Amino acid sequence: MDRINALARRTPTSVIYLLGLVPLGFLVWGAIFGGLGPDPVKAIERGLGERGLQFLLASLAITPLRRFGLNLLRFRRALGLLSFFYVSLHLTAWVWLDMGLRWSEMLADLTKRPFVILGMIGFLVMVPLAATSWNGAIRRMGAAAWNRLHKLVYVAILAGAVHLALISKIWTTEILVYVGLALGLLALRLVPKRGIRRGATA
Repeated sequence: MDRINALARRTPTSVIYLLGLVPLGFLVWGAIFGGLGPDPVKAIERGLGERGLQFLLASLAITPLRRFGLNLLRFRRALGLLSFFYVSLHLTAWVWLDMGLRWSEMLADLTKRPFVILGMIGFLVMVPLAATSWNGAIRRMGAAAWNRLHKLVYVAILAGAVHLALISKIWTTEILVYVGLALGLLALRLVPKRGIRRGATA
């Protein structure tokens, strides 16, 4: 574990951002060269949404991992911003490629389709998180207020997981893993730190 932590300290956060763009590159490549199946728009939309959820899960896992001795805290901001980036692209793909800028239909969906409502809630709560992800925001708001605001990530992760489950309609193993990880990471917040440490060393 010490070697991993030492490697993490030497790794620039720019590496995380660059690696985080790799999935986007694969999607663009597939869109250009026809590797996204019979419905490329849906493949792009789903791919962007899943990457956003994956990065959000990864960012939420940083704190629990510290309890077990793995310190990746310096990468949490990068993972959170990558999540917001992909979720924003997911929303753009839905608005532009899927719905074709048909605003009346989109507004109707926002009132009658639960998966659209949850997806929009997840995106909206991520906006202030991304906007206050810089060090200056912490200084201006104060650490306590900043921490309270950033608990909105719990809303985002639940909304994102249920949004994906409702879109999929069928509870596949993949969907169960996403929902299970989201609930598990949130449940870890309820476990006392001392209890986890004792369990980890037992």
